[in-house]
Amino acid sequence: MAVQGTGVAPVDLFIIGGGINGCGIARDAAGRGLSVTLAEMGDLAQATSSASTKLFHGGLRYLEYFEFRLVREALEERETLLAAMPHISWPMRFVLPWQPEMRFESDTPTSRILGRLMPWMKGRRPAWLIRLALETYDRLGGRRILPPARAVDLTRDEAGKPLQRRFTKGWEYSDCWVEDSRLVVLNARDAEARGATVLTRTRVTGAERQGELWHVTTESPEGVREHQARALVNAGGPWVGQIVRQTLHLPTTEDVRLVRGSHIVTRRLYDHDRCYFFQGTDGRIIFSIPYETDFTLIGTTDQDHDGPPETARCTEAEQDYLCAFASQYFERPVTRDDIVWTYSGVRPLYNDGAKSATAATRDYVLSLDRNGPPLLNVFGGKITTYRRLAESALARLAPFFPRAGGPWTAGAPLPGGDFPWDGAARLAADLRRDHPFLSERWAMRLVRAYGTEARKILGEARKTLDLGREFGATLTEAEVRWLMAREHAQRAEDVVWRRSKLGLRMTPEEIAALDDWMAAARTEKRDPAQSRAAKGGE
Repeated sequence: MAVQGTGVAPVDLFIIGGGINGCGIARDAAGRGLSVTLAEMGDLAQATSSASTKLFHGGLRYLEYFEFRLVREALEERETLLAAMPHISWPMRFVLPWQPEMRFESDTPTSRILGRLMPWMKGRRPAWLIRLALETYDRLGGRRILPPARAVDLTRDEAGKPLQRRFTKGWEYSDCWVEDSRLVVLNARDAEARGATVLTRTRVTGAERQGELWHVTTESPEGVREHQARALVNAGGPWVGQIVRQTLHLPTTEDVRLVRGSHIVTRRLYDHDRCYFFQGTDGRIIFSIPYETDFTLIGTTDQDHDGPPETARCTEAEQDYLCAFASQYFERPVTRDDIVWTYSGVRPLYNDGAKSATAATRDYVLSLDRNGPPLLNVFGGKITTYRRLAESALARLAPFFPRAGGPWTAGAPLPGGDFPWDGAARLAADLRRDHPFLSERWAMRLVRAYGTEARKILGEARKTLDLGREFGATLTEAEVRWLMAREHAQRAEDVVWRRSKLGLRMTPEEIAALDDWMAAARTEKRDPAQSRAAKGGE
């Protein structure tokens, strides 16, 4: 296989990993005037960054571990991010049911203190403690847009109807939803718009220091290429330690703890639009969240993962666990017959030696190796704090790039996000006015995916046929061509499970037909003359 790219001018940063941390760093760096190349071995957001619980949240339960800095940073970010991406993020209200008899197996710093000072409260989370936590949650992040927490009478409130009658009291508080895969893609797109090069399906097979530069070798379907960079960023997520040891061949004592988080998606379990925060007798919590209009998302588990990250699956035992957990709260038990889809991802938590996966820190650690051209390894992190992580990464690298600009991302919208945080419904209505063939659900789906850029996809279309072939579930040729040309989608799974969740509504036959069409479109793009000749010979 021929090697290409020898002699190409070096870039400032070469980033390994096309998850949220890698793409967030690429966007921030490109916006500061640095030259950037990012390589992702699969599709953007193919691993951890598409398998989250899809929340911008402070992490209410982290208060029990006294992770106040992490919670404060995440809470501050919620509204910053909400304003920058109102198409893929929106406010949600979470209902926390409670009753005095609830007991929990818990070994958090809070439970230990409570057990020593009030031994009769061992295993409980009293009402006053929950109120204190929610008041702290409201105040810690400087809330401006989101409404405050409040008590809820579950005997009167609609949120109490799906629950067992024993739950008569609860609280309601605010956090935000985010379309995690689209968050990654839009960061990559904005990085490219600012000059970065993003390479997908491109594996880094080696990198070594030579003088003042990193020499990086990549392999993709197009061949082997050589790159040069003044600094290397390892944002490999679950593979970060493996990259250091096996790709860079450097000694390290730092690594990640792989924790599998699994989710189930069921038929819609209730009619209102609020979420639930359920506390389990094992000390854990899960969420129940309205999902894609017709479904309910339940998760997540916390299990140490021993195999390769790509083997993560929601096991039958985890499915049973989540069903049983939710059934402790819902009047109608949740069973595996209700499940329509499952997904699982491996969270690369910094290995801080915690006793359990649940107790392991969700904070990020940036490790800078100055032994020659700089190497920045990114360990851990939360999707909510990805922008702060990127700023911190650039701050660590700043001494090597004195001419780089300063922080800029806090007020900058992502592509399609240039409208008010509460303006999605108005935008969808405007789309339907100008394109009368759109249904209400179709218009809102486009707004929630593309924001103001939905107009560019629709163009001058006055009827569905103007958008080309229909693949099912309102997915048209015009949208797929946009995703292939601008969002690095190459296969059907990229479109129906990461750029969207239309896989929940499309049949296997429809997805297979989409995959065949995309393969033909890729061939036509690579060799238009050959494609035309093949069509002429049919």
